[in-house]
Amino acid sequence: MSEAAMRWKRWFLGFALAALAIVTPARGDDPPKKPDTGKLPPPVQMIAQQDHKRMMELLNIKELRRGANGRDPKAPNAANYDESKANPYPNLPDPLVLKNGKKVTTAQRWWKQRRPEIVEDFDREIYGRVPKDTPKVKWEVTTTEKQTVGDVPVVTKRLVGHVDNSSYPLITVDIRLTLTTPAAATRPVPVILEFGFGGFGGRGPGSGRGGPSWQQQVLAKGWGYAILVPNSIQADSGAGLTKGIIGLCNKGQPRKVDDWGALRAWAWGASRALDYFETVKAVDAKRVGIEGLSRYGKAAIVALAYEERFAIGFIGSSGEGGVKLHRRNFGELVENVASAGEYHWMAGNFLKYAGPLKWDDLPVDSHELVALCAPRPVFISVGSQQVEGGWVDAKGMFLAGVGAGPVYRLLGKKDLGTTQFPPQETALIDGAVAFRQHSGGHTTGPNWPAFLKFADRYFKGSSAAGPDKR
Repeated sequence: MSEAAMRWKRWFLGFALAALAIVTPARGDDPPKKPDTGKLPPPVQMIAQQDHKRMMELLNIKELRRGANGRDPKAPNAANYDESKANPYPNLPDPLVLKNGKKVTTAQRWWKQRRPEIVEDFDREIYGRVPKDTPKVKWEVTTTEKQTVGDVPVVTKRLVGHVDNSSYPLITVDIRLTLTTPAAATRPVPVILEFGFGGFGGRGPGSGRGGPSWQQQVLAKGWGYAILVPNSIQADSGAGLTKGIIGLCNKGQPRKVDDWGALRAWAWGASRALDYFETVKAVDAKRVGIEGLSRYGKAAIVALAYEERFAIGFIGSSGEGGVKLHRRNFGELVENVASAGEYHWMAGNFLKYAGPLKWDDLPVDSHELVALCAPRPVFISVGSQQVEGGWVDAKGMFLAGVGAGPVYRLLGKKDLGTTQFPPQETALIDGAVAFRQHSGGHTTGPNWPAFLKFADRYFKGSSAAGPDKR
């Protein structure tokens, strides 16, 4: 090959390499790959009534019994408020008898055998199963503000929990959370985590006349508080079941009959908040309580039962689907929660017990949900029947606390101390199961002082002085 040809060859090769360098960026400069969502099926769109009907078809249910009518006392299906008619199925499942009929007489047998049996029944038939591999949550502090609540200087962090949606990018879940701690604290403080929106959950006694809010009462103890927004985890509707964290885990497809409902999803979100608290120096993550009212009272007892890292629970007017006994005919019924307006809180299998099965066919009842919280303390709160009404069934929730007593005693703790429904505004707080019916309406507000007194005993007992035996 001539010298001219060699020079031409070298020039051409150099030109080609230079051109390649221009069109191929260096590896470190590669732009992030966007997920290819074009091949993914979009989330299934259904209204609640359509999905409810679909679930009934999966269960081969042709018709559900009507729920109670709490608005018209003359309706043929009017809610019952007559205590003489309230207990058609008085015999509750025994929390200390195994499915093989053997008695549970030791703490070891409770933890190793009986408790897992009860959890499985609640998973399959009541609240649904959380997927084994739920996505990770990455918490981002969006703002940090110095504020004053009442007369207490505080630091408030607003956070967003970004749920990893790489498995199904068509659904985004960003959990909203605020955390407020005393600015002057010199060591990690206990925190009360509330399900709610802003101050949802009520104010303290005399709140309309300048009484302290629940947040002020918590800060007065030297503790902090946090507020978790449930709807940022999972929508409160059947139409939302193919979105939110449930829809993300199902890749936009409808639920199976034993998939988790909104209550378990909200409780899962509370656990993720607790994950974050464990990374924050200002928070004593071993002394975090969970509180909620009404449907969020249901979520709070579910969170406490399943998440053993929560130290204490304040369960406000949770009613049917919460602490109220399912077998009670008083106020709201199984049939109401199984309806198209509320079924999304529960597993699909729960519908069976509104037809063709009966309440007495349930393998568990709510006293065993309270028992799953043992030996940790739980405070059951309710308003008066005259103001709040009987829909949430104050006595039915009290009796669930009574029914959990044998498990608390087995684990070395005191129970409610009585089987007799107490007079209004009587605080039963000497044991690990507490109960108080205040004279107000649908709020936890008037019971905050009693709860904080109850919690103080256990939170102080978590120090070097050793645990409280009550």
